[in-house]
Amino acid sequence: MIPPADLGRLLDLVDAFPRQTVVALGDLVADEFVYGEISRVSREAPVLILRHRNTQLVPGGGANAANNLADLGARVLPVGAVGADAAGAALLDYFRKKQVDVRGVVRVKGWTTPTKTRYLAGWTHTTCQQVLRVDREPRAPLPVTARRAIQKKAAALSRRCDAVLLSDYGCGAVSPGALRGLRSRVRTLDSRYDLLQYRGAGITVATPNEPEIEALYHTRIGNDLQKLETLGARTVRAMKLAALIVTRGKDGMAVFERGKKPQHIPIFGSDEAADVTGAGDTVVAAVTLALAAGATPLEAAHLANYAGGIVVMKRGTATVTRHELAAAIRGDLTQSSLPR
Repeated sequence: MIPPADLGRLLDLVDAFPRQTVVALGDLVADEFVYGEISRVSREAPVLILRHRNTQLVPGGGANAANNLADLGARVLPVGAVGADAAGAALLDYFRKKQVDVRGVVRVKGWTTPTKTRYLAGWTHTTCQQVLRVDREPRAPLPVTARRAIQKKAAALSRRCDAVLLSDYGCGAVSPGALRGLRSRVRTLDSRYDLLQYRGAGITVATPNEPEIEALYHTRIGNDLQKLETLGARTVRAMKLAALIVTRGKDGMAVFERGKKPQHIPIFGSDEAADVTGAGDTVVAAVTLALAAGATPLEAAHLANYAGGIVVMKRGTATVTRHELAAAIRGDLTQSSLPR
């Protein structure tokens, strides 16, 4: 258990979140959830027929990271691209309703907003289960003109921010070249496919999950902590990071700081997650805000561990609020003060 003095420090950091301004430069994705009740099995094919109940569209990918920043209390400035389509318009409307400044988002004609549609089925009064996912992806790369516009907007907005969060889902809005001109003492990175391409890009902290580290080095870690620690230290050196925070699902987190011994943080809450969709976005958002507020990488990891433990108990692409995060820490603070 974290000592009470440290828990008090974490609460102070959470209290400082609303004073932070963060540029969220990322691949903006629309996550669509289609809910239906199982009507019967089709006579045309052995598939379920669903009676449509409702459809929900929420920010995903880099947009989910920005949404988490907003719900954690920060002033967030999302930067990226959406298509001139219904999904892109819905994402912009979502953020405008939350009073999030979307001047950094470029609308690209003839380009498709990356959209992940999940179909969830269930009986009346039962929990819906995902039965199908359909991805709509751009058929062509993000145009050079759009990438240049994104880079220009990110550089301009970063002049008055406390941190820059980079969320690379491989859709073209984020690349090492897009970081040119960024002015921020804190740069955090969540890269789905190729972390090491950001070597020399001035990244402060990266937050990959364990499978991404395995893919990066073409190996399997499993229960081999020594291998994890070797690869973690290797990544810190290669990228010249202040720290690497590796999320490990039910096994919590591993924190690698330059010149320090690795630290392993057990999972917060239950190891029976309801839904891990977008949990990495929540983690990088919490880490970014904590560092912007003056946290050490280890303190940032502890805060992100709380946030991740909360969000995986929610269904769908979800966020954690500043009040939920503070309540979880206070619960542990109260527990630590009880007589044993």
